Amino acid sequence: MSLTARIQVRLDGFDLDVGLDAQPGRVLAIVGPNGAGKTTALRTLQGTAALDGGRIELEGTVLDDPAVGTFVLPEQRRVGMVHQDLLLFPHLSARDNIAFGLRARGTSRSDARRCADEQLAALGLQAQAGSRPAALSGGQAQRVALLRALAIEPRLLLLDEPLAALDPTTRGETRRDLRRTLDGFGGVAIVVTHDPIDALTLADDVVVIEQGRVAQAGTLAEVTARPRSRHVAELIGTNLVRGAASGTRVVSGGAVIHLAEPVEGDVFVIIPPSAITLQSDEPTSSARNRWPMTVAGIEPSGERARIRLEGPLPLVAEITATSLASLRIQVGEVTWASVKATELHAYLR
Repeated sequence: MSLTARIQVRLDGFDLDVGLDAQPGRVLAIVGPNGAGKTTALRTLQGTAALDGGRIELEGTVLDDPAVGTFVLPEQRRVGMVHQDLLLFPHLSARDNIAFGLRARGTSRSDARRCADEQLAALGLQAQAGSRPAALSGGQAQRVALLRALAIEPRLLLLDEPLAALDPTTRGETRRDLRRTLDGFGGVAIVVTHDPIDALTLADDVVVIEQGRVAQAGTLAEVTARPRSRHVAELIGTNLVRGAASGTRVVSGGAVIHLAEPVEGDVFVIIPPSAITLQSDEPTSSARNRWPMTVAGIEPSGERARIRLEGPLPLVAEITATSLASLRIQVGEVTWASVKATELHAYLR
């Protein structure tokens, strides 16, 4: 049985109005810019915030429907929650943090602790069973928070930026453990994240929320193949341009883009950062797309560098560290960006 939700909440500055459909055994990632309403949506599912309109139904049970006065309290919902700041009880051991939810639901102390010990052992944390949160590493604390949420055998598991507080090294290892755990979870799992690697690694399906509305939804493959918002394009690390197409010519603002194949109407155009060539002087190559740009930022990363460009089209180019050194470009300088028409992908809006 699935989760079906129409979430309508009045917020300062805008109204949240989104629909969610999530299936058991799959992970739904909710992504979007800060302030879009992602965490508020999770709170309504958990029951710590009430709907102003809409309806939430989980496995055939209505959890919240203000139209008929139905509202199930958080402690009566089969919902587990992992918060961004984990919210582990500082005075309890890892074992007793995990056992807490079971104890609250009437399980005996001995049975709850035995269940907690089994879960800790499954993740190789049996040595930390008696440790309090302050003595745990970031990755260990995140795993304990996840086990606490899973101990109550929820039918809906909510994770709000679960890896945001971890350092890069710990995040990678913990992300792999989380993916394995979610693979074995039979209920509905929803992850809120702003990290593209988290979304691409953990999610089966994606909902993009912008300004309180669903901007795009679908499977991970569908959303990444045809992004329809700048946020999704940034999520997958590409350039997305809107324009009006006539034949092989697209007009976007003050720029003209040349395509290899004709298309008619309002379109999105994907310009891969790695397909963009940068040169100090106007190119003499066969590339029909060429624009003078101002370097707005340089972000080295290992053997590659991402160059933010401003001009007729705001773009990000990705070049090798060797090319960056040979070009000797600096922030504020003018450079030429060119890209072949065959490297572009256009589709109707």
